[in-house]
Amino acid sequence: MKEKFKELQVEYDKLQLEYGDKSLDSIYNGGKTYKPDICFVFMNPTGRNIASLKSWHGIKAPWLGTKNIWKLFTALNLFDKSLLEEINAKRPKDWDYAFANKVYAEVTRNNYFITNLGKCTQTDARPLKDEVLASYLNLLEQEIALVKPNIIITFGNQVSSIILNRKISVGECRKQYFEKEIGGKTYKIFPVYYPVGNGTFNIAKAIEDLTYIINHYTKHHVNLVENH
Repeated sequence: MKEKFKELQVEYDKLQLEYGDKSLDSIYNGGKTYKPDICFVFMNPTGRNIASLKSWHGIKAPWLGTKNIWKLFTALNLFDKSLLEEINAKRPKDWDYAFANKVYAEVTRNNYFITNLGKCTQTDARPLKDEVLASYLNLLEQEIALVKPNIIITFGNQVSSIILNRKISVGECRKQYFEKEIGGKTYKIFPVYYPVGNGTFNIAKAIEDLTYIINHYTKHHVNLVENH
């Protein structure tokens, strides 16, 4: 499996040169890499992720050096509160390889996998064209076929629409899933509001829907939803 992941990373790096900022590295994925409860699919990384720096030789995983997404996972009982406090106390430049590994060991312990549809890192959060994200779809499907998650959660209208090949409005299909066959297996895919960045104003709705999905479709149970 490691070799297959490396083969995908080579392809992601080629697309970084085409669609990303050439001064930054692509960001891959992280967490439980085989049969996790959940695969979370975000949009694409930005230069806020410290692992996108050419000087970073640790794991190239999503959301390293950032705070808000870990608050979300903590609210869903998918991340340790004391580790979140450590994250909140750190500046991005304070993250090192050991701490990045510690964060993703916690993701793995909670049995989920984090990835992006687009692996092309931009300097900022500029919107990507549909055709750019769509160019990653085949590679994402290969990734999912390797990982074999129980369920898939896609964030935002654009990512959900491209993955499901149909126009999706997350506000019109809350707590609902669509089925898609990937690698010979049929997956339940749940479109959810994008919870961070420009989507922060929807975070309460995202937490509500994610809580429902986690409680009904995984072995996890969310007892308390905190406001962030």
